[in-house]
Amino acid sequence: MAFNVVWLIGLCSLLLSYGVHVEASHKVCLDLQSYEHTTATHQPFRTGYHFQPAKNWINDPNGPMIYKGIYHLLYQYNPKGSVWGNIVWAHTTSTDLVNWVHHEPAIYPSIESDINGCWSGSTTILPGAKPAILYTGIDPQNRQVQNIAFPKNLSDPFLREWTKLPQNPLMTPIDGINASSFRDPTTAWKAPDGKWRVIIGSKTGRRGKAILYKSKDFIKWDRVNRPLHSSKKTGMWECPDFFPVSVKSEVGLDTSVITPDVKHVLKVSLDDTKHEYYTIGTYKLKKDKYVPNKGSIDDDSGLRYDYGKFYASKTFFDNSKNRRILWGWVNESDSEHDAVKRGWAGVQAIPRNIWLDKSGKQLVQWPVEEIEKLHEKPVDLQSTELKKGSVIEVSGVTASQADVEVSFALSTLEKAENMDPSWKNPQLLCSQKGASVKGSIGPFGLLVLASEGLEEQTSIFFRVFKDQEKYVVLMCSDQSRSSLRKDHLLDKTTYGAFLDVDPQHEELSLRSLIDHSIVESFGGKGKVCITSRVYPEKAQYDKAHLYVFNNGTENIRVSKLSAWSMKKAQIIY
Repeated sequence: MAFNVVWLIGLCSLLLSYGVHVEASHKVCLDLQSYEHTTATHQPFRTGYHFQPAKNWINDPNGPMIYKGIYHLLYQYNPKGSVWGNIVWAHTTSTDLVNWVHHEPAIYPSIESDINGCWSGSTTILPGAKPAILYTGIDPQNRQVQNIAFPKNLSDPFLREWTKLPQNPLMTPIDGINASSFRDPTTAWKAPDGKWRVIIGSKTGRRGKAILYKSKDFIKWDRVNRPLHSSKKTGMWECPDFFPVSVKSEVGLDTSVITPDVKHVLKVSLDDTKHEYYTIGTYKLKKDKYVPNKGSIDDDSGLRYDYGKFYASKTFFDNSKNRRILWGWVNESDSEHDAVKRGWAGVQAIPRNIWLDKSGKQLVQWPVEEIEKLHEKPVDLQSTELKKGSVIEVSGVTASQADVEVSFALSTLEKAENMDPSWKNPQLLCSQKGASVKGSIGPFGLLVLASEGLEEQTSIFFRVFKDQEKYVVLMCSDQSRSSLRKDHLLDKTTYGAFLDVDPQHEELSLRSLIDHSIVESFGGKGKVCITSRVYPEKAQYDKAHLYVFNNGTENIRVSKLSAWSMKKAQIIY
């Protein structure tokens, strides 16, 4: 059977090379599903408090919402195997965004306009607290079309059954739209003229675009002559998201809020690079046009929610706590063959609260407060000197399943290494100057999922450089030593970003959520986020260790460190 699986994966790759049409984001060989089996009983990489189903493939979070006090997470799911294919909308609910109960799939192929797949989309709460799902279906001609579904019974707070309208599809790829690049409708917003707007991701050539539609009744949609926004040389825009943020507070806003006190965010997921980027700008309602702020980079080198493994994200407005919550999909870093052997692939990141930074130049993210209900066995480390070359273990915490926050105070910046003008790419700089490369002020930070002898370690750290009269802070997640496994298919990319903080006047803070095979790190109180997916061979379960370290020549002080073991979330399948 193992031979057949390998052979089929090879056949799938061969078919792809001959141009057989498959969904652009995911390689798929549908025949592989019937040959799948898993003999894996030892599962050290399954997470304890991140969301994942019992088995099989997952990807994009879809249509997250709150309805009658119940949170709903819907997501792309393959009920037949652990590689992409046979996609339905799986459905799970929660009262706290931590513990989840699974239901039957909410949407699955059942009508002509989605018979070949039910792909990503969003939920909009219509007047009368009526949820509506807009989603991409694949029709018999393999065209991407937009469909709608409503709850069958609004009195059911779990919304377990959904009904598709006979008017489907509502939007089709006409008037020159690329039928294979027309997907992922956003949450709609209602403008003062009483009409709903929604955008669909698309492209023309390599120009990514957000095609705009309007509707009075949410059923009949008319295409606007020009896109809400587009950008050259960015390729297909998947999973677009468009929402307002307050310039005055951290309070989240309903998607339809349009006032002088808000800015708008446009996020797109780039099919070409598998990165996401966002811009902050102004929604010009009269022209139905979005204009990024001056200086807001409108391509793959722009601002990102997360500089690691994080894609196809989706936000929703949580009216119970007046916050905007961000969900993101975290894919694996190993091969499809590993996924088949394991029996599953993919997790969802911890939901994050998201708001506009006081500077107005970027967004800030922080894990939802509910995750702290899993804290237990707190460990604190106060005002500890980290001399050059020192490594100090944080003992008393379950290092394979933990939440750790640390603040570093820098006594002097005089000997900071000069910033070379050519160092424009932070990820490349992090790979060149990893945790083992000694510097002046840094690298210093955390070693997580580390073995006792440090043969295995994932390093999240800072370096400080001097750039003329200012200082530049680099944040990195170095996975190069994350696993002893020798496998050319194992992605050990080092991630990095520049952190917009002033080390002269503020401490450098870092929070890492560690969960067996995933590490979500938040630098500068959420100004930079990096998610890593790692597979340690030795640093598993109680063999995992947690350390703070300083590999620079200048001493660093840990002003405060707090760590907690994390209880396991309850996920009922």
